[in-house]
Amino acid sequence: MDASAPAADTAVRITPELVAEHGLKPDEYQRLLGILGREPSLTELGIFSVMWSEHCSYKSSRVWLKTLPTSGPQVIQGPGENAGVVDLGDGWCAVFKMESHNHPSYIEPYQGAATGVGGIMRDVFTMGARPIANLNALRFGDPSHPKTRHLVSGVVAGIGGYGNCVGVPTVGGETNFDAGYNNNILVNAMCVGLARADRIFYSAAKGVGLPVVYVGSKTGRDGIHGATMASAEFDESSEEKRPTVQVGDPFTEKLLIEACLELMAEDAIIAIQDMGAAGLTSSTSEMADKGGVGIELDLDAVPQREEGMTAYEMLLSESQERMLMVLKPGSEARAEAIFAKWGLDFAVIGRTTDTGRMVVRHEGRIEADIPVDKLANSAPVYERPWTAAEPPKRVLPEWVPAPDTILGALRTMMSHPQLCSRRWIWEQYDHMVMGHTVQRPGGDAAIVRIPGTGKGIAMACDVTPRYVVADPEMGTRQAVAENWRNLTAVGADPLAITDNLNFGNPERPEIMGQLVGAVKGMADACTTLRYPVVSGNVSLYNETNGVGIPPTPAIGGVGLVRDLDKRADLALKCAGSLLVVIGREDGHLGQSLYQQIIAGRLQGAPPPVDLADEIKAGMLVRALIREGLRTVHDVSDGGLLVAIAEMALAGDLGVELFPYEGKLPVHAAWFGEDQGRYVLEVSPEEAESIVNRARMLGLAARIVGLTGGDRLLLKGEAALPLAELRDVHESWLPRYMAGV
Repeated sequence: MDASAPAADTAVRITPELVAEHGLKPDEYQRLLGILGREPSLTELGIFSVMWSEHCSYKSSRVWLKTLPTSGPQVIQGPGENAGVVDLGDGWCAVFKMESHNHPSYIEPYQGAATGVGGIMRDVFTMGARPIANLNALRFGDPSHPKTRHLVSGVVAGIGGYGNCVGVPTVGGETNFDAGYNNNILVNAMCVGLARADRIFYSAAKGVGLPVVYVGSKTGRDGIHGATMASAEFDESSEEKRPTVQVGDPFTEKLLIEACLELMAEDAIIAIQDMGAAGLTSSTSEMADKGGVGIELDLDAVPQREEGMTAYEMLLSESQERMLMVLKPGSEARAEAIFAKWGLDFAVIGRTTDTGRMVVRHEGRIEADIPVDKLANSAPVYERPWTAAEPPKRVLPEWVPAPDTILGALRTMMSHPQLCSRRWIWEQYDHMVMGHTVQRPGGDAAIVRIPGTGKGIAMACDVTPRYVVADPEMGTRQAVAENWRNLTAVGADPLAITDNLNFGNPERPEIMGQLVGAVKGMADACTTLRYPVVSGNVSLYNETNGVGIPPTPAIGGVGLVRDLDKRADLALKCAGSLLVVIGREDGHLGQSLYQQIIAGRLQGAPPPVDLADEIKAGMLVRALIREGLRTVHDVSDGGLLVAIAEMALAGDLGVELFPYEGKLPVHAAWFGEDQGRYVLEVSPEEAESIVNRARMLGLAARIVGLTGGDRLLLKGEAALPLAELRDVHESWLPRYMAGV
């Protein structure tokens, strides 16, 4: 076809204002004109606007993402597909990814969170995997903010409502409150699936003359320009963006999972892609580009639930529970029968071609005619200016005031929104459906059994934004290390991560500097720990009226528990055991929760991460678990005493704490957030041997307590009954949500 505009476009004039409304800058529009050699149709302008959006093209982050380690002997598929894939042995593999639904969840919390869960599950079962577990990483504003309670309620209900109805357990995650998220919450959803390693499905549509098939729900007008909306910051008009939030149907998603997996058991599918961000536009163009083919679409054949839909609306709709497939010729009837059995729409809407072009027809007219490779690969890639802030100086422990009593400070910290129990949240999720959950929420990592084996998959989400604010590189290194540590603490071999990089406006050098620092820290930690990045998501422009969120590079990790009979959790098991802490103790109180909650300020450098020590401590802990150790907890938020208190509450068993006799201020020893540490419950006979094994590796180690009774005891202080500690720890969130 020549460079003349599609015939249907004469009624719409492309103005600079219309271009700006589509999120394209003037120079980007000139780039578009150069590709087409003519003015675009309105439909073509819409297509380019979503494909070149930050959400779809990664135009500000791509140059830095290429520096991340993405390969290893365990990696079957790294970034570039719907989800990452790692080898579990015995012919099994784990398929997983994390993705954001931040903007939609702020505008419409229930549907925003629900469709985030639905979308990430489709990314996983598109690869041929059955979803076996969901996780989430949630950030809300200050509890006193007028919108926070409403947002928490809606998001939690949306996650639970969708996941519970589909029948996939929600097994873990994290939730934080911080005023930095008052006007822009974060909802990051992660899904892990299980597949046979020889039955992975990809999105490359290789071959000419192949049927392009639409399956799932009908297309409506919900979600139009969702990708563009997710690539813009908020302002006073944000509430007007409700129409760009998709509406989900978990029962249809369940049917879609079963129908797709049934068809995948046959030799019919050449390529498959979820219709996620940018809907039909992204799925068709990406499949054609990866297969090196063109594609022709007849939109008259698209199942529609609303009358009078235009080509523009159908191509940009982000209606949920939809998939696109390229089938082997002759398999259409069998595929249609499967989807009809499950009560789902099935339609042949196009063919692959040898033209290298995406040609879209509607009502007898050509609505778009675009070179596929240019659409998929010609988005601007920016090397944006960036500036790195000078990392703050370390706060010496003696500069942070001591509390009146150690146990009194612990009680205050454990009742604070930053540290209180999240039980109210995870009890609204079905975490036992499917019957394979071995380790439930509330611990260091969840574990789900690989059916028919004695193995399990461990998974966790982690990041400490206050560390990243202070020092993006060190804070992100810590996020990776803590995630690795959480998997280690249950006895898993960490395999790989997915990430969700949540930042503000990358056009501001200081924000871009946060992103660059975070990627550098991630690359360093993942390389040293041999913990590659196999999938992920970047969410930028998370800000309102020019105020960005705290930089939040969430890390989702997956590990392999080789023998479920040899795993650990954090609950204390029996009276008369000794508690041993291994790892360096420097009393680091900078950016600590003690400093924030008790001292009333947050300043200084975050705790440094020694990756060599992380590896040594992790190897020792995993070895001890395989030798029979059953109780382990990593030390993180709140420091050593908070970790011990969490272990005591989980096991309903008290602890006599041995007085600290080292060189640090006492409160720094109990509440410092030094990294690379674990607390172990061991028998008295084994304690000295384990301490010596740690010291032989160059790791600090000491005995810190004796289990027994129903309270925490510390010489010279009033005892803290576990019942009292449990009450203050678990009551804050339900009371807050009840408005008490």
